[in-house]
Amino acid sequence: MKSYRDLNVYQLSLSLFYQVHPLTLRLPKYECYELGSQLRRSADSVVTNLVEGYGRKDYKHEFIRFIIFSHSSSLETVNHLEKLAVLHPELSTEAALLKEDYAILSQKLYAFMNYVKKSWRS
Repeated sequence: MKSYRDLNVYQLSLSLFYQVHPLTLRLPKYECYELGSQLRRSADSVVTNLVEGYGRKDYKHEFIRFIIFSHSSSLETVNHLEKLAVLHPELSTEAALLKEDYAILSQKLYAFMNYVKKSWRS
């Protein structure tokens, strides 16, 4: 592995971020700066924490800590998508699909965290 870009969880989280961002911009203006902003930031945090953690990969505990942050942000994103689906039914189908994808990503992040705990050499 030469870069964080080689991580499957990074690739998936970046792809999902690129799907979330335009979805939030379709919200009404008042919501774009409230729930939309929260959703964009949590989705971005998933990706960003992986990148920052990978930058600290020589320090195993630091790397794990940032994977945990990324996992937590993924769960937060699922929560925001659930709220968006209820509050804006016109976006509920897209939100539900993204929610499923983030649930899968959360599982992958958890598995990756366990892999790093058990097998990563710092």
